[in-house]
Order: sequence, then structure tokens, then C-alpha cells
Amino acid sequence: MTSAAPAIEVADLEKHYGDTRAVDGLSLTVEAGEVFGLLGPNGAGKTTTVEVLEGYRRADRGSVRVLGLDPIADGARLRPRIGVMLQDGGLYPGLRPREVLRTFAAFYEQPRDPDELLDLVGLDGARHTLVRRLSGGQQQRLALALALVGQPSLLFLDEPTAGMDPHARAATWQLVRDLRDAGTTVMLTTHAMDEAEQLCDHLAIIDRGRIVAAGTPTELTNGSTGQDVRFSAPPGLACADLAHALSLETNKVSEPTPGQYVIAASPSPALVADLAVFLRDRDIQLSQLRAGRSTLEEVFLRVTSEGQA
Repeated sequence: MTSAAPAIEVADLEKHYGDTRAVDGLSLTVEAGEVFGLLGPNGAGKTTTVEVLEGYRRADRGSVRVLGLDPIADGARLRPRIGVMLQDGGLYPGLRPREVLRTFAAFYEQPRDPDELLDLVGLDGARHTLVRRLSGGQQQRLALALALVGQPSLLFLDEPTAGMDPHARAATWQLVRDLRDAGTTVMLTTHAMDEAEQLCDHLAIIDRGRIVAAGTPTELTNGSTGQDVRFSAPPGLACADLAHALSLETNKVSEPTPGQYVIAASPSPALVADLAVFLRDRDIQLSQLRAGRSTLEEVFLRVTSEGQA
């Protein structure tokens, strides 16, 4: 259950670097107790937006409230209430994980127990290993533990599972879900579309400093393009012949990338059956078939400049 007051409120945010407008009139609301995903290609304005929210950069224009506070004017009150996990954690290479956590815990009035955190992020067995000897995935887990040491109300996670093996990644996903269920608000930036789709309650996709799509993962993947059928087969399939076999106009069947085909039609049982017959009669191997909705990655590519290159 979320409280009445949003955790983050941004209205008409602008941030310029010389003639470059990194953030261009961005507005968003993050409800308390949800996982909110901020997605976008490199250079889209994600990092600048998050740094403004964290109080590391001053907005040139617009209104920003984080936990009801101004990140600049009320920074001293806000910082103890947020946790920040950076992709490059800036960890002390000559210390051990337990020592790093104990050092950071001293900055807070009521920190979480360092040993409990090491166990929580799966580093109990590496507590005495020098940070510089930890793997990339282990360093990511330590950075997550450091973000949690102050028991934050709001957690900023930047590429939280980068470099993690599948088991650590799954455990981190579950930890994020548990934090949300306990009432912590999470703002997540990631390039992993499956991660965003699995974890986020709401998403905003940024391109060139503006929000180009927003909603729940289901809203974005179901509502962006309508109904279609997508399948994978060897490249160079005769799309016009397939359209004729399916009683569709020629432009309804396309091959946007080699070996990836789109049929712009409702995925009825009859259409799928006719597609199967067409492929069978030509001895064409079908490697993947998906009907009815786009993936989040497809939506991302469609609405950002990366997909228009």
C-alpha cells in the first residue's frame, strides 16, 4: 500500500550544459513504496535526472521534491533518508567488506547491522576478502549493501545487477521486491529490459531529455502497437508470398531485421495455423513464435532514437 504523498515529484525539470539541454521539461511522479524504472539510451538524460534528485546537481528550471524536500535546500535532511548505489561503487580497495560497512554505518544514527547486510547480499563468505580481490559481481553486491546501511526510505539503484552471475542476479531481484514490500521506494536505472519488466511497477523511457513513453510494463508492452504475430526463421523469407497465403495486404508482413518477421494482424488461431502450413510446405524451420504483445525491448527501440538510426 502506498501513502498519499509521492516519494518523488518532478515538474518541468530542465538542466543545461552550455548549449546542450540534457533534461528538457521532464515531469514524473514516483509513488511511495513502488519500484520505478527510469530507462533510456546512453546520453538520454537519466544520470543527470537522478543526480538532480539526489541533490548532486542543481536544476536550471522546474520543481523537484524528494520525500517532500528540496534536494539542494534540504540536502542535510534528505541525505540520511536515501540510499545510493552507483554502477561504479567507488569502494575502498584496501579494505574488507565488513570494514567498509562498519565505516559507513558510523555515519548513521540507526544503521543496519553490517554482518546482517553481508548475509543479505550474499557476501558472508567474502567478509574478510580485500575489496580489490572481489569479483565485479561481488563488488556490486557490496555497493548494494552500502546503499542499504542507513535503512533508507528511498533507494536509487544504477545498473544494480551489472556483472552478477545468474544466481546473484535472481537473489538481488528478490531483495528489491522484499524492500518494496517492506515500504522502501526504489528508483531503478538499467539497460536490462528483462530486469525492468520483472521489477518495476511503473516505467518512464527518456530520450533526448524528454519522456517518450511511460506506464506500467504491461501498459507499455500491450498498448504500444496493437496486436501482431512475431516469429523467427531463416532470413530472406518471401514476405509477399506469406502475406498472400495469409490473405493479407503485402505491407502487413515485414522482416525488420534479418530473420525476425512481423505479421501486423490479430493473432487468431486461423492465422497461426496458416502460418504453420506455409512454413511446413516450404520446409522452413520456425525457431520462435510470439503473438499479441511486444517485448519491452521492442518498445524501447521503437520510441527512442536508437531504434530510429
